[in-house]
Amino acid sequence: MTDFLLPAIGNIFEPLNLLLMVFGLTGGIIIGALPGLTATMGVALMVPVTFAMNPISGLIMLGAIYAGAIYGGSNSACLIRTPGTPSSVATTFDGFPMCQQGRADEALYASLLASAFGGVIGTFFLLFMSAPLARFALKFGGPEFFWLCIFGLSTIAVMSRDNMLKGLLSGAFGLLVSTIGIDPNAGYPRFTFGYYPLSQGIEIIPAMIGLFSFSQVLSLLGSDKQYIAEYNPRKGAFMAVVRKFLHDCKVNLLRSSVIGTVVGLLPGAGGEIASIIAYNETKRWDKEPQRFGTGVHEGLAASESANNAVIGGALIPMLTLGIPGSAVAAVILGALLAHGIQPGFKVFTATGELAYSFIVSQFVVNILMVPVGYLLAKVMAKILNIRLTLVAIGIVTLSVIGSYAIRNSMLDVWVVLGFGLIAYFGGLVGMDTGAMALGIILGPMIEENLGKCFHLSKAEGSLWSVFFSSPISIILIVFTALSVATPYILEMKRKRCANQSDSEGGSHA
Repeated sequence: MTDFLLPAIGNIFEPLNLLLMVFGLTGGIIIGALPGLTATMGVALMVPVTFAMNPISGLIMLGAIYAGAIYGGSNSACLIRTPGTPSSVATTFDGFPMCQQGRADEALYASLLASAFGGVIGTFFLLFMSAPLARFALKFGGPEFFWLCIFGLSTIAVMSRDNMLKGLLSGAFGLLVSTIGIDPNAGYPRFTFGYYPLSQGIEIIPAMIGLFSFSQVLSLLGSDKQYIAEYNPRKGAFMAVVRKFLHDCKVNLLRSSVIGTVVGLLPGAGGEIASIIAYNETKRWDKEPQRFGTGVHEGLAASESANNAVIGGALIPMLTLGIPGSAVAAVILGALLAHGIQPGFKVFTATGELAYSFIVSQFVVNILMVPVGYLLAKVMAKILNIRLTLVAIGIVTLSVIGSYAIRNSMLDVWVVLGFGLIAYFGGLVGMDTGAMALGIILGPMIEENLGKCFHLSKAEGSLWSVFFSSPISIILIVFTALSVATPYILEMKRKRCANQSDSEGGSHA
């Protein structure tokens, strides 16, 4: 490692490469903040540009765009309750309430610092623990992925602890929606009603835009507000968030970053699952879980550190095994192959300087993210000073253009409008849009891996042995049971404390 590390550090601090990092970060943050434009799209658009560069500079720029886009989604999530990328869904839970309370600057700074921290931790694992973590990722098959998704789905129990029935109904509706299209196991169409475009299924990003963005526009237009929220930037807000993180969020940030890295290892899992699991675990172990969803730093810290740590995790199997852990990692893998570089364990020896230059650049990118993101956050926050009607027109326009651009399909525009209406009217009766989104995200993975389990059972001779023979599966089952039981345990504890305080008050009287 040391033979390549010093030349790699020298490559990073070349003026051109530093400029490419800043350029990539700026472009990535803007792309991530715009509804419908994803990190995958941003990186893919810039791959042809890298053909005119040397491989090290090209990879550094692509890595910067990746990191910037994943963080950038949090800006729109906080300011207009629109997750710029699917991995920022959980960021809306506390980011937008903070914005409505006039604390938009705190929300933006908390997202920025948590994203940078998560990115550094994920890169640390990429640099020092690639081999053992890659071997661990290979242990995940159909049964392990199935139980991981069920564990992710069980977070509905914590998310909707105030009204479990409506949360479960919302999650079930999301799962039902995810079954539209071609059956991944049998290959026949379902719920398409003879309309061919539906055979492609419901795209996640338009559904998220509808659930969180379009529905929010309807809610805001139905209010008597002239602006989305008051924006009163306060001196010292950035340092106040730093102190809050250092004092109260150290364990939360580290735990969420580790969760993000581990989930990132698993092909197809992604930042949306990591951020929701991290948010759930933070809420579960907090002394006052009822605070979450009202605008707390801890919720932002969990979501954003997890989804940025996913980057380092997703790059581990890509570099060491040639198996991309995310869609963006798959695009970067294509760029490597286009430059004649074959990923695998030999990438650290045969092309060691390139591999370590790319990894070290991720450390520098996440550090540069703080000043670049700080300046852009100040600019983006000014959206709150624009009249609500103009902002609403802008959000709807971007939502329609962004959703159409994904597959050049009018179906996705109708999905935005349809899910916007469902979320708006569902919200009036207490339906949980977060649980609905979780069902849509996890549904395809659950169904695909359940099918794999049934196929494996034909070879194993027993479905029981497929589902329950793996130690990883058993651990995930235990975590799922704890996740489901947590709300009931917390409620019993709350009632016991209340009874004790009442009895103590009566004895004093």
